[in-house]
Amino acid sequence: MPELRRSVKWGMSYYGVGDGWCFSCGAFAGHVKLMFVNGIALDPVPPITPVGMGKSTRGVELESTDDIDEGQIASWMTQVASVPGIGGKKR
Repeated sequence: MPELRRSVKWGMSYYGVGDGWCFSCGAFAGHVKLMFVNGIALDPVPPITPVGMGKSTRGVELESTDDIDEGQIASWMTQVASVPGIGGKKR
């Protein structure tokens, strides 16, 4: 994602392409959260519905590097970058 931007809000890193924010990432004791804004639009829909991050946000919680499916995460990132993010204009 050549035009990827980053910001920090509520202790989480938010990443965006264009005008909106697409996904966020945060490290916690024992796991890392990777959440996709408009995650319900992804195929397949990521399994985790986070509390307090909006009705359409979905993501994954990774406990170790063994939990990373690089192909699936790359697919979700590509998909989510093509739909309007938080605060962005419709594409």
